[in-house]
Amino acid sequence: MKKQLSLLGSTGSIGTQCLDVVLQAGYEIVCLAAYSNAKLLEAQARRFHPSLVALVDETAAKDLKVRLADTDIHVLSGMDGVCACAAYEKADTVLNSVVGMAGLAPTLAAIEAKKTLALANKETLVAGGALVTRLAKENGVTILPVDSEHSAIFQCLQGMHDKTELKSILLTASGGPFFGKSKEALATVTLAQALKHPNWSMGAKITVDSATMMNKGLELIEAVWLFDVTPEQIQILVHRESIVHSAVEFSDNAVIAQLGVPDMRVPIQYALTYPARIPSPVKRLSLSELGTLHFCLPDEETFRCLPLCRKAIARGGLAPCIANGANEMANALFREGKIGFLQIADLVEGALENVPSQQIYTRQDVFDADKAARDYVLAQQR
Repeated sequence: MKKQLSLLGSTGSIGTQCLDVVLQAGYEIVCLAAYSNAKLLEAQARRFHPSLVALVDETAAKDLKVRLADTDIHVLSGMDGVCACAAYEKADTVLNSVVGMAGLAPTLAAIEAKKTLALANKETLVAGGALVTRLAKENGVTILPVDSEHSAIFQCLQGMHDKTELKSILLTASGGPFFGKSKEALATVTLAQALKHPNWSMGAKITVDSATMMNKGLELIEAVWLFDVTPEQIQILVHRESIVHSAVEFSDNAVIAQLGVPDMRVPIQYALTYPARIPSPVKRLSLSELGTLHFCLPDEETFRCLPLCRKAIARGGLAPCIANGANEMANALFREGKIGFLQIADLVEGALENVPSQQIYTRQDVFDADKAARDYVLAQQR
């Protein structure tokens, strides 16, 4: 039977690459959802003929409804519309590539509807890891990682007989555009410089997160929940070439790594075809052409967001949610030119120190903590 997919975040970087994979694999798209890009979503809808489409932005959704008036495609709006796509009865798999904390609600909707979840929204597990993993277990839902690093770890773990065999995870990082720069040099960097990632083509928010290394901190937290390990079992390694996407060290000190050219279509495809593999349009890797690969430890004194994420997950409870919410707001302020690059880490640290947290939390507690962290960051600008 042909796989039926609901794609959330279809107009973003991951979403558009996912549609490349869908064409290659011959899957059926039954739902498409995005934030506000009515023009692109219209083009996608006409090509893939889903039953449902949704835009979070109400005005854009009205525009889309007019654009698709000559079709039988049902247009929904708001976050409720996205969640309806996540829970749509005809979908057997949901790929969630919504950016940021906004991805949590549709993740929960997909899990409650017992859909297989291909997850490209790391903030889902960062903000509500205990809630999400418990709900997935209760509903018998498999969470398949789409991030290149977590997909690599997942692939390396295939065939592991017992969890005690896993000694550590080696989570690789490109180092972003500012690798090797001093704190003094980072004080004056611009948004344009922060958006020049050396290896990957990504959206603006995640590219800035890569520049601050917050992205790697969020991935560390995500890995704790995905693979049921302690923060101490995860080592970050800067690997500038982005060829080794991550590795796993086993109890006998054997290390298994997943390698490939930096192309997100590989992890996207594996999440959709798992446990099978099919031919891919991605370029083959030639180790002989590469010649050498390099690894080093990150500079955590300069790139402070990374140790702040370690601190948050070690503290537990809602602390990671607070760190994430503060970062999302600070990242947005930097992209709007309202704060400097180094202030992002300062604001995340301030939120962790000043926003109340708790160990046991409900769904509403997660959203409340996220809002409190954002409000704290905004209050520092007044």
